[in-house]
This record gives sequence, C-alpha cells and structure tokens, in this order.
Amino acid sequence: MERTSRETLLRIYEETKTIAVVGASTTEGKPGHDIPQYLQSQGYRIIPVNPRGGEVLGEPSYPSLHDVDIPVDVVDVFRPPEEAEGIAREAIAIGAKTLWFQPGTHIDEAVALARAAGLTVVARRCMGVAHGRLGLGPGPHESSVN
Repeated sequence: MERTSRETLLRIYEETKTIAVVGASTTEGKPGHDIPQYLQSQGYRIIPVNPRGGEVLGEPSYPSLHDVDIPVDVVDVFRPPEEAEGIAREAIAIGAKTLWFQPGTHIDEAVALARAAGLTVVARRCMGVAHGRLGLGPGPHESSVN
C-alpha cells in the first residue's frame, strides 16, 4: 500500500473543516474519544457516528454516515476492519473527500474501493498523531493512541 505524502496530509488538514468519526466514543481513554477530542480542540468540527446515539464531545451522534445531514470532508474510522468496506461505501455515498482509517481499521479492498471512487485515502496512521507530527498542533497525549 502506498504511503501518503507529507504534501497530501498537509492538504487534507488545510482543507478539512468537518470530520465524521465512525466509532466515536464517550469513554475517555479510548482512541475513539481522545483523538476526536484532540482534533476538535484544534478547530475541526467533529460529527460523531455511533449507533447508540446520544451526544459525544458536545455534538449529537448520528446512527450512520447516511444519517449525517451536513457536508463531511473527512470520514475518520475507529471500527474493526470487518466494517471497512461498508464504511467506504457510505463515505463514497455521502460525498466525503477523504477516508482516513486509523491503525488496524482498514482492509485493502475498502482502500481500493474508495480510491477508485476518487477519495483520498489514508490508512495505518492516526489522524491526531499525524497532525502533531506535521507540526500543526501539539498532538494528542500518547496514551490516547495505544
């Protein structure tokens, strides 16, 4: 799988305003909570996607990407790889520009499907850690990404 260039990553962060987080969690200490919380603290609007509903990080949670009724720039995935292909199909359907698979959440078929549909795809990287490593912010607390 090809490595995403620094220029591509910088462009993603620069152009992104809204991030739909599939697998957003209300539990502090879980990556699905702490990474979106970090990104939110850096000025991105977080749209939680969790079938349990409720509220995550002060935002109403949507049961699925299909239910999100505002434009989404990035779909950030915190779900098992078995769900990756379905999430890729939903990201394509809602017109997301980028599909970002956190470490351990993708399968090659989902990456290929999204790329074929014209999405920028990042896999095997944490969106929060990459943000910090690029010097765009302090980065999340290290315990958030384990």
